[in-house]
Amino acid sequence: MEEIKGNKKYKRARDSEHWGHLQSLALRSWSLADLFVQDDSRTTRFSTQAGALYMDYSKQCIDEQVVDSLLQLADSCELHSRIDALMQGAMVNNSEERAALHTALRLPETAKLQAGEQNIVADVHHSLGQVARLSERVRSGTWRGFSGKAITDVVNIGVGGSDLGPLMATTALDEWADTSIEVHFVSNMDGTQLDNLLKHLNPETTLFIISSKSFGTVDTLSNARTALSWLLATAKRRAGTEDSVLRRHFIGISANSAKMDTWGIHPEHQLELWEWVGGRFSLWSAIGLAIAIRIGMAGFKELLSGAHSMDEHFAQADFADNLPVLLGLLAVWNSTFLKVSAHTVLPYDGRLGYLPSYLTQLEMESNGKSVTQYGNHIDYDTCPILWGEIGSNAQHAFYQLLHQGTQQVSCDFIACVRRYSDQAQNTSLQQQHELSLANCLAQSRVLAFGNAAVTELVDQTTVSRVDKYKYYRGNQPSTTLLIDELTPHSLGALIALYEHKVYVMASIWDINPFDQWGVEMGKQMAESVHDAMQKESQGQFDTSTDQLLQHIKKLS
Repeated sequence: MEEIKGNKKYKRARDSEHWGHLQSLALRSWSLADLFVQDDSRTTRFSTQAGALYMDYSKQCIDEQVVDSLLQLADSCELHSRIDALMQGAMVNNSEERAALHTALRLPETAKLQAGEQNIVADVHHSLGQVARLSERVRSGTWRGFSGKAITDVVNIGVGGSDLGPLMATTALDEWADTSIEVHFVSNMDGTQLDNLLKHLNPETTLFIISSKSFGTVDTLSNARTALSWLLATAKRRAGTEDSVLRRHFIGISANSAKMDTWGIHPEHQLELWEWVGGRFSLWSAIGLAIAIRIGMAGFKELLSGAHSMDEHFAQADFADNLPVLLGLLAVWNSTFLKVSAHTVLPYDGRLGYLPSYLTQLEMESNGKSVTQYGNHIDYDTCPILWGEIGSNAQHAFYQLLHQGTQQVSCDFIACVRRYSDQAQNTSLQQQHELSLANCLAQSRVLAFGNAAVTELVDQTTVSRVDKYKYYRGNQPSTTLLIDELTPHSLGALIALYEHKVYVMASIWDINPFDQWGVEMGKQMAESVHDAMQKESQGQFDTSTDQLLQHIKKLS
């Protein structure tokens, strides 16, 4: 592949005639119940598959005219060229003047990709080699703590992408774990997670991974300092030195080797990131060390392989059958044209319990923007508010709002078709899995069709007396993703699917999904407020903040 120089200025979807046509189509009175009655072949036409992922989007408020217009809208903003630019190392993150090469992190070793003087593939696989080396030392018991004991627990200290990705993947793939070494995750700056965890760990056998692209994130470094103090308190009683503790109990992962040196991370225990890896896209890099320790390097490489298979599908498949393209275009249709401002992710599988949190950051931090990538104000809705929960739990939490609230909410239902195949003798678990699948399909049906979904099951004379309270309006749009079976490979494909969905949405909206300037000012203000907490001066901020500060000082 040749590197694409500079940042090409693409045509804007907003300026296309198809944008106005979609606005007109959105004004129709959309009824999912009517759409299904009118077209028996709807489900066949509005479903597609890539590898282990099957996607049914027939319960979206669309028809062929809408889908055709969305595909034309994608062409109007040169989406093909934008995808090529992403994959080939163009400066798609123009505000920070960087490429966004998370797809390169899962390229096979035989691939070729050059960015200026950097051989991207060679550097990526060198880093993977380091991950393999360090993870195997821990897993084999070769890595020893300051007292000579083998490591039993690994704590990943990070926040945002350095926490949510590894946490989500490690949890989802825990049944693939082939080691007794436990992996834990700490992110909160207030110390609650770390305090609770340290009470149950042995400092002699605990290894900490400090994951921070900048190695300057206050949340991460405050936790790391507390961990170091905890280790030193025991080590010094046993003639251990600070140098020994730092060398035997810490690994650093960062793009800033100088700061890792200053903190005390031994050079052999530093893993490199690159500026072209965004935090929320980084679990495929050395940030995934915790995953590799828990499920082994072979499993981690399968995760990468699954993501790469989705990369190839995204780059090569016709848009009409392209899962990320369709998922992204449907999200744009809902948010921008139908004015659906909320979206929920509902995995009907407890192993995917952290997926909604992961996608919350992936989508809202990427696409929660109100200016184009060139700084112009946007006059249309972009990213919806996203949240989610394990589907069966959500049924007892917020499904009341989905079914009978006043807001329209789009939904992604996610489920695995096969599970417990290695426990065929345990029919109870099989039955629980089937019950979960049945609830997934049932809820999407009722959300789509409302009372009409159960007309044949209910005595209508009874319903008429209580319809004020038991009326289900339906017409909530949803997509259902069925995964053949949850494996490292299929999970990798699922995550990459959502990464590329984000890029498709950003391309249509002409925004930069790879920066996050909206998180910076609060951090800067926190430094000023923290300084004010240490001083006697008053009246530095607005009256509300000043009053709150005074209240805190009185009680401190």
